[in-house]
Amino acid sequence: MHRLKTNSKVIGMKQTLKALENEEVEVLYVAKDAQDEVTTRHIELAASQQIPVVYIDTMEELGSVCDVEVKTATAALIK
Repeated sequence: MHRLKTNSKVIGMKQTLKALENEEVEVLYVAKDAQDEVTTRHIELAASQQIPVVYIDTMEELGSVCDVEVKTATAALIK
């Protein structure tokens, strides 16, 4: 079972960005097929906070791992 299914998390660009800005993120997940202009800010914030970034192949797969029925570009585990 994936940690994103069982642990506290946020899903989606806005919620993930907000969590990053509030320094609440433990691990950032980014879909490889998401548009760069969508994910760049998330990745930069994660790097500045030394948060590990895990890349998932597709937005569809990331949504599935998060146990939601929609595609998602980003998700994060919350501290």
